[in-house]
Amino acid sequence: MNNPRFWTLVAMILAAAATRLIPHPPNLTAVGAVALFGGAYFSRRWLAVLIPLAAMLLSDLALPYTLYAGSGLSITPMTYICFLLTVGLGMLLRERVSFGSVTIGAVAASVMFFLLSNGWVWFGGSMYPHNAAGLIECYLAGLPFAQNMLVGNLFYCGVLFGGMEACQRTWPALQQRKLATAPVVQ
Repeated sequence: MNNPRFWTLVAMILAAAATRLIPHPPNLTAVGAVALFGGAYFSRRWLAVLIPLAAMLLSDLALPYTLYAGSGLSITPMTYICFLLTVGLGMLLRERVSFGSVTIGAVAASVMFFLLSNGWVWFGGSMYPHNAAGLIECYLAGLPFAQNMLVGNLFYCGVLFGGMEACQRTWPALQQRKLATAPVVQ
């Protein structure tokens, strides 16, 4: 692939995913932004899923040897499900990337991750009683992580989406090619 847009997107996603490997407050990383960004900017759906997913998996594989040395590998299915759903949210942003739509997408991705991941912890674990009080306790315990994820999503979406928009204005070769449409003959 000799496509400067493709390689720019890949480089931005890998750089953002690498933020997981440096010390950071819990959940304050670029993971959600990477998924939203990949979904919005890769024109081929399989690339929109594959590239951000590969970046997430690579950083997951590196974490036990870097930031969390000695803690072992911890990959949960719900994290990846939320990640894929966030890529889907990004696909909804295609052709209408704006400050407002990206902000709404970042907030929606954060809320979705909070609700699904904490619901998963409550439902599938033994840390909280399986009743309404346990569910509420689980969600309350997750609020600091949700706050960090929201801040991370908003900040890194600004960096990724804003950076790509600035790059496209500076280097027109990075702009998405639009397919010409033939006039409709009736």
